[in-house]
Amino acid sequence: MSHLPRAREVFDIEGAALKAVRRQLDGAFDDAVEIMVETLRQRGKIVVVGVGKSGNIGQKIAATLTSTGSTSVFLHSVDALHGDLGIVSDGDAALALSYSGESEELLNLLPALKRFSVKIISMTGAAKSSLARHSDAVLSVRVPKEACPFNLAPTASTTAMLVMGDALAMTVLQARGFKKKDYARSHPSGAIGRALLTKVRDIMRTDIRNPVTGEGLTVKEALLLMCRAKSGSVSIVNSRGKLTGVFTDGDLRRQMAANNDILSARLGSVMTRHPICIRDDALAVDALKIFNQRNIDDLIVVNAAREPIGLIDLQDLPKLKLI
Repeated sequence: MSHLPRAREVFDIEGAALKAVRRQLDGAFDDAVEIMVETLRQRGKIVVVGVGKSGNIGQKIAATLTSTGSTSVFLHSVDALHGDLGIVSDGDAALALSYSGESEELLNLLPALKRFSVKIISMTGAAKSSLARHSDAVLSVRVPKEACPFNLAPTASTTAMLVMGDALAMTVLQARGFKKKDYARSHPSGAIGRALLTKVRDIMRTDIRNPVTGEGLTVKEALLLMCRAKSGSVSIVNSRGKLTGVFTDGDLRRQMAANNDILSARLGSVMTRHPICIRDDALAVDALKIFNQRNIDDLIVVNAAREPIGLIDLQDLPKLKLI
């Protein structure tokens, strides 16, 4: 028996739930975003509060906010009542998650939160719940039904909370003018940070590993130059040192089929003109895009005067942990 029909049904139920929650978006979302943006502008933080499955979703929302420049922490509703409330300060904003809006642990925390100068944003499926009544902004995540066959296990509702959290994080990001360079500063390690912070000049081959010659050199001489540099290509320049072409291993293979005297040919007659190149001050991520789009093995690096000053070999990228 195949289990695919049931799996597809879960996808359909949760997809329909997200559409339902999307239709419920209203001015409260704008209010929530403004509260969060103002809190962060005043150097406050977003304290995400929850328990159980909602708490699990809350941890992810807090992580997403922090990674996109919105200072945030997760506070477990029970732990808060046993000392962890000390993480809350005047001027913070609380994002409280409870689908029923009546979670005892969370309601017990509300009076303690109210002692601080803290705005409360609730994410709940019950607009008239106790949590909603004590909130400054209420985000409805009411879903038609859970994917659970008993309509009990939090499934569609937690998915809706997760997506609502993403919507908040991305909207706040945009409202605060958060840029790609800011994202890179928050991710200095790993492939994301390396790709966003590393410049082409930091990873290119130079000097003897960057073979450059004039158009008058023969193919045989160029191949020797490439062998010494352990490179699959050679950059070709004119009398003023400007890049005019490239000759690669692939060019050699293609030319051999039509020219028996290819080794004696001058590079100017067999090179590929107007080669793909990139500026030395470009980001490494831009080089990655070129490799992915153009199906090449070597990328010539030029300076502002269009002089070939480096070379990026596709084989180098895994060692640099950029892909």
